[in-house]
Amino acid sequence: MNVFAHIGRVFLKFLEETGRLAVFTLDAVTDTIRPPVYWSLILRQMMRIGYFSLPVVGLTAFFTGGVLALQIYNGASRYGAETFVPVVVLVGITRELGPVIAGLMVAGRVAAAIAAEIGTMRVTEQIDALTTLATNPVKYLVVPRLVAAVISMPILVAIADSIGVFGGYVASTQALGFNGPIYLNNTMNGVTYDDVSSGLIKAAVFGFIIALMGCYNGFHSKGGAQGVGAATTNAVVSASILVLAANYILTSVIFSHG
Repeated sequence: MNVFAHIGRVFLKFLEETGRLAVFTLDAVTDTIRPPVYWSLILRQMMRIGYFSLPVVGLTAFFTGGVLALQIYNGASRYGAETFVPVVVLVGITRELGPVIAGLMVAGRVAAAIAAEIGTMRVTEQIDALTTLATNPVKYLVVPRLVAAVISMPILVAIADSIGVFGGYVASTQALGFNGPIYLNNTMNGVTYDDVSSGLIKAAVFGFIIALMGCYNGFHSKGGAQGVGAATTNAVVSASILVLAANYILTSVIFSHG
């Protein structure tokens, strides 16, 4: 019976956390469309989330594109289909790897930072002080990060897509002997609106998830420094898992006609 009691407690805890996250998400979304709008905070968070994430996302995308080209060439050469390498690299980067790699990198960098920052404010009672000063803490702390992440991630992914395709170009021309102009021509002929737009839609959703998980875990942290550390870890893990789950769902929905 103790085993069933433990399972029941875990299940009830899961339902409690799910309900609390749903209420938190609803509050954040409704506060987004209510005045006032803290534009200075949104711009500051866009710099922190988007601009300062460019180096790690760019490097990751470049090497991912290069590795993807090498692996696709090795597989395609078995069937004499080497000419498809540029198009497959393009589709793989723009539809999947660009948004997912950028999402995971930003989740590790940004969700942790947001959770640590807001968690520290929670345990030092700065959030309570905002409430005392008649300032809505969700409006002031959560909404700017959500809006900034939703705006920044598609821009970041668009840049990552370009760098990833360039990485495939460099690997193909330098290591695999492809002709540069022909490779670029095949790439340009293979690109479609759906390939790019699907990745940017995913990026906006991933940005929302990453910021939401960082804010939620930081907002509900407790127990001093140890609680902030736990909130930071939970933010990164939950954001990464939800990004991968959302990627599967969005891929199923967007490309269901295929």
